[in-house]
Amino acid sequence: MGYYLSPRFLDRLAVHITKNFMDLPGLRVPLILGIHGRKGEGKSFQCELLFEQMGIEPVRMSAGELESPDAGDPVRLIRMRYREAAELIKVRGKMCVLLINDLDAGAGRMDQTTQYTVNTQLVNGTLMNIADNPTDVQLPGSYDTQPIHRVPILVTGNDFSTLYAPLVRDGRMDKFYWQPNHEDRLGIVQGIFEPDRLSSSVIEQLVNHFADQAIDFFGALRSRIYDEQVRDFIRNLGIGNVSTYLVNSPERQVQIQLPALTLDYLIDLGEAMVGEQDRLHHAGLAQAYLSGAKADPVKPSPPPPEPETNHYLQADIAPQSQGDWPDYIAHHEIEHLFQQAMRQGSQLNLETATQREKAGNVWRSWTWPQAPRTVTDAMTGLQTCLQDHPQSYIKLIGYDPRTQTRTLEELIVRPQ
Repeated sequence: MGYYLSPRFLDRLAVHITKNFMDLPGLRVPLILGIHGRKGEGKSFQCELLFEQMGIEPVRMSAGELESPDAGDPVRLIRMRYREAAELIKVRGKMCVLLINDLDAGAGRMDQTTQYTVNTQLVNGTLMNIADNPTDVQLPGSYDTQPIHRVPILVTGNDFSTLYAPLVRDGRMDKFYWQPNHEDRLGIVQGIFEPDRLSSSVIEQLVNHFADQAIDFFGALRSRIYDEQVRDFIRNLGIGNVSTYLVNSPERQVQIQLPALTLDYLIDLGEAMVGEQDRLHHAGLAQAYLSGAKADPVKPSPPPPEPETNHYLQADIAPQSQGDWPDYIAHHEIEHLFQQAMRQGSQLNLETATQREKAGNVWRSWTWPQAPRTVTDAMTGLQTCLQDHPQSYIKLIGYDPRTQTRTLEELIVRPQ
């Protein structure tokens, strides 16, 4: 894949790292560079691309290593990793850096409920001490008079305001807020979809359509396009044989054909992912459990129905005209659903999907000619939807605009 390294990112980090390896008389260079920004924008991955391009060998740490049951262990580990990087510079004769990912998650204080431990204090103090004395970093219990090589430290995170203020002050830490601009987003997404041979215009339309999504959204979207091929693989092999074939078969050959992608199909998959994001944010189950309040009902998407399942509508063909209803439609069942949603003050929406789209849980929102105010208006709109999508599944959605949650979700049309 043709990964994209942002010129802005490359310039900012290359200058910081190079300055720390230069001998500039009378100039105090901050040892730490803090790369912060919102989640999923590729901070760590852009760092890896930079290391590869500049020939830098990083020594990595994560936020999970900054806490331990034994006080002082994280501090000892930080000093060991720093000295390891200094030794690599000396032995291999190439640039090395110490990279600490998600520093705020391990050493930051998010709110009053976050436990501030002895190790948290020691980590902040140790990083401050290394920034002040980068060539005199000793291991606990020992002292070496020989100076070590200066090693630039890169830290990533989302919100550095949660860190100890003296650590992030100017002079110890330079700050770089990473937010990809439109050109960066186009380049990164183009690299993600390069094996799929999408045109530049399709990439631009896709990025513009999901302008509020982070970069990792597009990586997850590309993963979703292969779900149908994996589903076919499981169906052909037999679900009971998948484990043995993939784990214990040395001659296994898994060939997944590259799917034919269109902009509409990618947007449909993306909208389904956005819907899951909204459901996660609006469910509020943890808050409801802790407070004892009753959570708003959020029904999961129904599984693919079995052939013998009874639905409100069993449609072979669409009505021939808007005024003619076929005999198989149970008017009282549909009207009851409309009445139930309207009594709750819910907004009504219809979603459609072809058989292939439904298998991938991809639903298209159908736009009402005008917002239904009565049951009669809703039934008339359903007739129009049946005419527009004669061989599609149709799902009725009730949406509460106050709580932004779904109050009703029923599959009412299933083509045969």
